[in-house]
Amino acid sequence: MTQGDEPALGELYDRYSRPAYSLARRICADEGLAEDVVQEVFLAFWRDPRRFDPARGPFGTWLLTLVHHKSVDAVRRESTIRKRTVPAAEDGEEWSAPTGPGADLAALGAVEAGQVRRALSDLPAEQRQALALAYYGGYTQREVAALTGVPLGTVKSRMFTGIQRLRRVLGPLFGDTSSDVSGGAR
Repeated sequence: MTQGDEPALGELYDRYSRPAYSLARRICADEGLAEDVVQEVFLAFWRDPRRFDPARGPFGTWLLTLVHHKSVDAVRRESTIRKRTVPAAEDGEEWSAPTGPGADLAALGAVEAGQVRRALSDLPAEQRQALALAYYGGYTQREVAALTGVPLGTVKSRMFTGIQRLRRVLGPLFGDTSSDVSGGAR
């Protein structure tokens, strides 16, 4: 791609904007900030496409790394701005942030995350790949089918079976004692 090649940029945007936004949204936790990060990354690439070096790896990996770094920078920048704009206490006391979840909840969250990772690692590779692309990559089932080169029906059945297995393993751990593992709405 050369500088200012709008059709090429449009194709790259169509292909990578969804996973880029998904990653930025997870890091930024603010929709507007995530959108700004993705726009900033694509605009920077459009201005100077030579920043991408194909010898260092695939474009998608490079782009998502850039999104990650820009997202972290944006979160830090927002945090700094918030610290500067917090009003001082009127009675002369120092302002302190409201208490958040305690260490016990953070530890419980870490244990639960480990159990989820373990359950995912126990899935067959095809099911794990389909679920990861859909839930972590932000792709639709149709896009997962195109990326993996398998029929859409196969992707749907892999995801359905994978979710059923995860429910069987994780349901009791998270208090879901229902016997409904059919994937239907509750």
